[in-house]
Amino acid sequence: MRDGVIEVAPGRFRETFGRSYEDFVVGHIYEHRPGRTITDADNVWFTLLTMNTHPAHFDYEFAKKTEFGKPLVCSPFTVALMVGMSVSDVSQKAVANLGWDNIRLTNPVFCGDTLYAESEVLEKRESASRPEQGIVTVRTTGRNQHGEVVCTFNRTMLIWKRGFGSVND
Repeated sequence: MRDGVIEVAPGRFRETFGRSYEDFVVGHIYEHRPGRTITDADNVWFTLLTMNTHPAHFDYEFAKKTEFGKPLVCSPFTVALMVGMSVSDVSQKAVANLGWDNIRLTNPVFCGDTLYAESEVLEKRESASRPEQGIVTVRTTGRNQHGEVVCTFNRTMLIWKRGFGSVND
């Protein structure tokens, strides 16, 4: 493998994604790119698909009367977007997500904001019951286009070790 590409046959190459358990180093930070600008359609669709009926997310007249003066992006969308942004870096080779902890929403997010995320490896350990897998915990931080932290959370994942379970090794 070289630069995220493996040669699967002479002259035939496959792009690889993600990291195996062995690739994670406590303290390393992975910047997830590209960023993503949130549109009004994103917010309304997510809000209605998840049956979140709070009008602060989709009723512009109601939102005008709030302290923000405009609709807020539905906070679970912010978390979901940040998770999605991190997949190719931290969970492309995951067997399963084991949990999310310490979710903090530290600043409001509005339509038109562009989010950027990064994940720091907090800890890793081999699985006691699954020798071909390991457990990795990261802290993901999302910032808007002004550099303001809008959301943080910790996520723990079960990750394949190199040579097991993934066609992209």
